[in-house]
Amino acid sequence: MTIPLTSPAFEEGADIPRNYTCDGEDISPPLSWSGVPDQARSLVLICDDPDAPRGTFTHWVLYDLPPEVTRLPEGLPTDQTIRVGSGGGKHEARQGKNDFRKPGYGGPCPPSGTHRYLFQLFALDSTTGLEPGATRQQVERAMLGHVLAQGQLMGRYTRGR
Repeated sequence: MTIPLTSPAFEEGADIPRNYTCDGEDISPPLSWSGVPDQARSLVLICDDPDAPRGTFTHWVLYDLPPEVTRLPEGLPTDQTIRVGSGGGKHEARQGKNDFRKPGYGGPCPPSGTHRYLFQLFALDSTTGLEPGATRQQVERAMLGHVLAQGQLMGRYTRGR
């Protein structure tokens, strides 16, 4: 099952605006989605750069987001535990360490050329049960056998444009 994942900041395959990168404010972009299965108990969002010189580079790991949340605002805090609002409520989620070795979002910052950035959303039939600050590998292990649906949004970024 596919979850449509979009951003008002950029379209699928388009350039990610500078303010969401290391050359700008380095804030997380706004994202929204729909079609999360009723059986979902949590959501996971992972953003990575598969074109990084030393292999895939993780820019964001957000997990145990309640399934009733349908959007993330621009500029989420980079704390290990955050509160997000959606559907009239406030919900807590956890952020893991990115490959900058920090919690939360770290924007595109390619050393050269144009890189692709994949924002991937997963609906799980459970929560991960992980403490805040987990690594991507820990989150992916906790997701094994629990993914009900997923969606993806790809943006591109080239420094110096």
